[in-house]
Amino acid sequence: MTNESNKTEQQPDTIEQETVENTDEVVVEKQQAEQEVEVLSAEQEKIAELEQKLAAALAKVDEQKDSVIRAKAEVDNIRRRSAQEVEKAKKFALEKFAGEMLTVVDNLERGLATINAEDEQQKTTYDGVNLTLQGLISGLDKFGVKAVDPQDQPFNPELHQAMSMQPVEGVEANTVIAVMQKGYELNGRLIRPAMVMVSK
Repeated sequence: MTNESNKTEQQPDTIEQETVENTDEVVVEKQQAEQEVEVLSAEQEKIAELEQKLAAALAKVDEQKDSVIRAKAEVDNIRRRSAQEVEKAKKFALEKFAGEMLTVVDNLERGLATINAEDEQQKTTYDGVNLTLQGLISGLDKFGVKAVDPQDQPFNPELHQAMSMQPVEGVEANTVIAVMQKGYELNGRLIRPAMVMVSK
């Protein structure tokens, strides 16, 4: 009986001990689970933070790409405009000089008109003035100065300046019937319009 009572007395102690051990294991497992959850949530926070930083960095890269593309386009535009301005400067640098030379051309042409080329005494003078005029016109032509002589052509207000209008039989209206002064262009740009008489 004593043995049985000892067994009975020992059993509750063993049960209590097992219960305590089980409880301790549950507490330890619970703590481990909480720690794992904390570690996971900390890692998730870190991942979320890194994802935000990555998104911000990618947005910054896109913004920088856009800035670089715009800057390159602006540089290309500046380069193109500069090249065009240099080209225009080369083409039209002689505009004022050519304008002054046109007065000399006009005076030589007027001088030729007053000399009688058939007269033996005036023939050498005529030839000399004509050679000078042709040399000047040839020199101007080399630098892109071209005459606008619209005789018997339709009137063009972009190239011609009408000084008067007259009715002329057998001539279509708005036709240049007389050129009072030739016009000139420098590389396609009008530097002086032709002064003309136009038919009504």
